[in-house]
Amino acid sequence: MNKKQTDVKAANYQVKELIQEASKVILDKEDKIELAMACLLAGGHLLIEDLPGIGKTTLAKALARHLGFEFQRVQCTNDLLPGDILGVSVYERNQGSFVFHPGPIFSQLVLVDEINRATPKTQSGLLEAMAEGQVSLDRNTRPLPKPFFVIATQNPQEQAGTYPLPESQLDRFLMCLNLHYPSRAAESNLLKGGDRKNLLNDIIPLFEPHKVIELQNMVRTVHPAEALINYIQDILDFSRQSKHFQTGLSPRAGLALLRSSQSWAFLQGRNFVLPEDVQAVLPWVVVHRLRLTEDQPGVTKNDTITNLFREVPVP
Repeated sequence: MNKKQTDVKAANYQVKELIQEASKVILDKEDKIELAMACLLAGGHLLIEDLPGIGKTTLAKALARHLGFEFQRVQCTNDLLPGDILGVSVYERNQGSFVFHPGPIFSQLVLVDEINRATPKTQSGLLEAMAEGQVSLDRNTRPLPKPFFVIATQNPQEQAGTYPLPESQLDRFLMCLNLHYPSRAAESNLLKGGDRKNLLNDIIPLFEPHKVIELQNMVRTVHPAEALINYIQDILDFSRQSKHFQTGLSPRAGLALLRSSQSWAFLQGRNFVLPEDVQAVLPWVVVHRLRLTEDQPGVTKNDTITNLFREVPVP
């Protein structure tokens, strides 16, 4: 085993420990916590779509505490303004000038709760921050902290008072997850256990922000073979030619799939990507980027997309 593979194994052990500790707070969701970590280490942002009360906010808070990140939460409502998220300049009489007061976006992990209850104008205020890690206001461009990770939650669109996220906003999220209800056994432990708020307060950070940046840099060195790149391109071509999708995947989606696959391979303790890594993250990377031409009754969108992409030959 060479040094690079040894380093990956050692880092993988640390991340797995974090996932196991977080699973003590968010019960029965170890696979989703692992996907959330894959999203973070790939340098992306995460969208969680599910019903209220499933544990979306708890997941974000638990990750922030375990990672040692500065944390801010934004509760979206229909009267929320972009300045409430980005910040505003206020005239300070004593100084005789305008002074910028940064908003909650200037943090390392930002939870944008119920993002689709905010108006499109407010949603658009997040675009530059999520895509470029900076905010442009008052003719000044201000960098955001590093690492910078947005976790947004949204309620199902059929619920009252929601504004569907436009494609440009959805495309800023590397992955889209759903948590679903816990199993009966896990829910029994939840009901018998302590208050989740107390458990969150007892979390001891296992990482520091600079360590996360190191891991993100390691993920970028995970090697995708030429055949693996061709496989991702075949997936992109299939989505663009298939009659089942209204539009195909963009080049940005292809990059997202590659980065996510590298991150997933890293979490499995490897410094090279296999087709199995692509298949593991594929549904979560493309589900919010693709629209089906028609719904299949009784079958979820995730299942439909997974079944369709099985038609792409595996190298």
